[in-house]
Amino acid sequence: MKGKFTRLFALGAIAFACSTALYAADITLKLGHLANEDNSWHKGSLKFAEEVKALTNGKVEVKVFPNDSLGKEMDLINGLQLGTADMVITGESLQNWAPKAALLALPYGFKSLAEMDKAVNGPLGDEIKKEIIEKAKVIPIAYFARGPRNLTSNKPIKTVDDVKGLKMRVPNVPVFMQFWRGVNAQPTPMAFGEVFTSLQTGVIEAQENPLALIKSASFFEVQKYVNRTEHVRSWIYLTIGERAFNKLNAEQKAAVQEAAKRAQTYERQLMLADEQKLESELKAKGMTFIETDQSGFAKKAKEAVLASAKEELKPLILKIYGN
Repeated sequence: MKGKFTRLFALGAIAFACSTALYAADITLKLGHLANEDNSWHKGSLKFAEEVKALTNGKVEVKVFPNDSLGKEMDLINGLQLGTADMVITGESLQNWAPKAALLALPYGFKSLAEMDKAVNGPLGDEIKKEIIEKAKVIPIAYFARGPRNLTSNKPIKTVDDVKGLKMRVPNVPVFMQFWRGVNAQPTPMAFGEVFTSLQTGVIEAQENPLALIKSASFFEVQKYVNRTEHVRSWIYLTIGERAFNKLNAEQKAAVQEAAKRAQTYERQLMLADEQKLESELKAKGMTFIETDQSGFAKKAKEAVLASAKEELKPLILKIYGN
């Protein structure tokens, strides 16, 4: 009797293993990003994973890693190129490989979400994507809009003169460095995951980001003011490395692209809903919003960007600025 039970148990284990293998994914894609679980980027990424699984009947699985847990943005971009990582949410950082990616986040380049959408879905967006694919070997498959970037600090910033000598963090993005140097601040490139501690310890005095990231990173614990500079309206791409994309068959590639399209629509709805409540949430956390003379910043921005831009980019920059 005991031997019969053992044989039945073994057969059951084999059957379970076979059924598990039958439904196991053939390909697993790892997607990393810097935001936390409350951010619309993360929720959009989870929607993307859900749609990929449904559209490929479980043959392609996407695992999402928030909070830089898969690696920092620049490291992941390198990983996509080398084939050691699969997907990342990234944007203007790609200008380190593809110069036209700087145009995603041109200071005071886009005055509204509608204006930005027109750009990303038009010839300019096509030109940027083409260069990213050719030079960075990274394929944008969807884009997420971002709320405008604002400057946080522990002193109110009302005019461009108030940032003179301000020690602040910026992403490792050349156009951001050019802009903030142009308004006489002291920008320091720094990985996002290091910002909170650097603010807490006084290594830096300020940082700039959309309200969603200001909240999700809990900067309200170490910063008093949100200065409404609104200096950048931009988008960010959901990307897949060429190496990872080429591991997929034609049907799987189509499914991933369709899933990305659906995730883009879903994330936009979340982003718009979040923008309506973020200011009140940050005020409730103790932050004070300061109205800032944006025109003064905008004038300096244009001068700084054009002074340091590559010659081949200047016609496109002038076109964005309306010249």
